[in-house]
Amino acid sequence: MAILWLLMALLMLCFVLLPFRRRRRGIEQVHPGHPDAADPARYGFVRQEELDVRMPGPDADLLDVLDLVQRTGDYRAAAQLLAGTEAESETRWQRVQAFAGAAALELQQRPGGIHETPGGQWLRVWRTEQPKDAGGAAVHAEFLVQQAWRTSVPGTDDFRIIMEEARDACAQAALLAPGDPVPYIVELSVARGLGYQREEFDQLWLKILDRAPHHMGAHLAALHHWCEKWHGSREEAYAFAEAAAARAPEGSLLSALPLFAVFEHLPEVNLVMGFYQSEVVTKAMHGALHAVATARADDPVLAHVRHLLTFFLVRAERWAEAMDQFVHVDGHVGALPWTLSADPAAEFALYRAVAVAGYEANGGSPANLPG
Repeated sequence: MAILWLLMALLMLCFVLLPFRRRRRGIEQVHPGHPDAADPARYGFVRQEELDVRMPGPDADLLDVLDLVQRTGDYRAAAQLLAGTEAESETRWQRVQAFAGAAALELQQRPGGIHETPGGQWLRVWRTEQPKDAGGAAVHAEFLVQQAWRTSVPGTDDFRIIMEEARDACAQAALLAPGDPVPYIVELSVARGLGYQREEFDQLWLKILDRAPHHMGAHLAALHHWCEKWHGSREEAYAFAEAAAARAPEGSLLSALPLFAVFEHLPEVNLVMGFYQSEVVTKAMHGALHAVATARADDPVLAHVRHLLTFFLVRAERWAEAMDQFVHVDGHVGALPWTLSADPAAEFALYRAVAVAGYEANGGSPANLPG
């Protein structure tokens, strides 16, 4: 089980393969007093050492299957779980990432040798015994992508060779499941690694939109391309995010996409006085608040949005609203922005303590806790 703790922290860092840069944000500049002035335990919050760093929210089926596969080396439970997961769902994409990440981490810890079987052997067996299984093909493509980014330097021959193999694996996975957007979402990272031209990327993006036009994970991956590859300006990234939010149906978490665009560009703007109370951030937060209020309670991306909201609400000193989000996500910390920290649980606990301190400084108490 120990590897699962590492796996899910890494998985959330790799969620839709968004390589956000590590940022220092100086929480000490915003809190209303020392965070130790208030005790989060009074609100029933989980102790820091008990926070689950594996994922943003619970997915018991995934964790049970991962545990079984890694204990026994038998891939069949993973194949069955993916076969029963709706192709267009965010859950399938996240589970593909999880299985690929598990195999990659196993291989990293046990590279194999003369007298040792390499880690992740169950994935190789899966592909050998069930070469026509769409789930296994998608996991293999994602595994190659993660291997390229983890073990090679972008721009080198080794990196390009693995990425080319990953592109072929994406094509094979797509042939096995023509309506599944996941192989094309995996290819978004290949596109970044191999430097797809704009026309190539647009064609890839249209394939995703044809299959899952409101897929939040895909939009987050595409957002990074807008931020890094061709444009780089926050105005154009915001335009992409706001256009996606505008066409999102009621209940879609795409309404929160502009908040992720703001987060991506924090290094450019976070020195502006009062930035977190500014119009652009306030508008993005309101979109995200509307998204979480109208989303399905079981939406697998809901926890991701709530976690990012807690960060912005604390920074904006909107204490009661921040506490409401902490109530919903407390216990799990495997999501942005916490996974950018070397100690996600400590980072989450600090912001939570600041929220409690600000909430109590403004008359709040456990008796009138929101949510």
